[in-house]
Amino acid sequence: MTEAIRKNFASDNIAPACPEVMSALDRVNHGSATAYGEDTMTAALAALAREVFEHDVWVFPVATGTAANSLGLSAATDPFGAVVCDQSAHIANDEGGAPEFFMHGAKLVPIPSDDGRMALSDLDRVLTSNGGHGVHTSPIQTLSLTQSTEWGTVYPLDQLAALTTRARDAGLATHLDGARLGNAIAALGCRPADVSWKAGFDMISFGGTKNGGMAAEAVMIFREDLAKNFLRRIKRSGHLWSKQRYLSAQIHALLENDLWLRHAAHANTMAQRLAHGLRRHPVAALPFEVQGNEVFVVLPERGVAALEAQGYEFYRWTNPPGLEGVLIRLVTCWATESRDVDALLAAL
Repeated sequence: MTEAIRKNFASDNIAPACPEVMSALDRVNHGSATAYGEDTMTAALAALAREVFEHDVWVFPVATGTAANSLGLSAATDPFGAVVCDQSAHIANDEGGAPEFFMHGAKLVPIPSDDGRMALSDLDRVLTSNGGHGVHTSPIQTLSLTQSTEWGTVYPLDQLAALTTRARDAGLATHLDGARLGNAIAALGCRPADVSWKAGFDMISFGGTKNGGMAAEAVMIFREDLAKNFLRRIKRSGHLWSKQRYLSAQIHALLENDLWLRHAAHANTMAQRLAHGLRRHPVAALPFEVQGNEVFVVLPERGVAALEAQGYEFYRWTNPPGLEGVLIRLVTCWATESRDVDALLAAL
């Protein structure tokens, strides 16, 4: 992958599907296969997921992260209930009301934080307050956390466990938005089990599209009662693929031989290279710790405009209080090369 310098740092969604995923698709693209998830590729994925996560897990491939999050939350939350999440969460800001739609009206209760990581004291305060209003309020039934967070930070394992323990003590189900789960695992140097069921999560939204897939997401459920009838939820929502072998083959290829973790580690390394260069720039300010593959940096408008004039693509974000300039997000991915990063730094 060494054609032109890549100038698009807007998202890890802009990358092509990786060669291993394309090869996997080619391998299953012959002959006939039983439809609607009854194929051998989907069965192989289920077996591999149990091995990777070291636990019984029910795997439901879907094509989008919005579907994974929304359907997962719907299995744990009544229409009159509520989901507590960080105020930066994707489910609260970037899914067009889909979680509320699939939950048939359940509320989202966002908690403010400084860097996308919910504080235990804030969760405790909200749960305590929620329990005091009886039938007049929507009972919080589910905790949803994001790992790595929307600000590129990563929860330490002990903080995750503390949050999920408090939630479970209050009778809540627990959900992890893992669109960039591989990046968090690579940053922590832990095993997939450590950041999922061992950290107290009942289900995760497994993200593969940002990490080398084409349409590769899944709901992975660690509780049989939540998995019961989940396929009917998928069917009812219009997300059941008849040719599911093509979804399953992608996720299987990513999980096999830890490809997803190697991709994530590379993306993290490129983000660290970018952050190191930006910290040396006299007018750049990085308001958040860089742990995953997202780099947020505040630059003067002239610097941002100069990058845009040279063809670089990224998102402008709302500037944090107290910092003058323009906050932009730069995202690295499995296909980012050192020369792409170095060229951007040179252009700046």
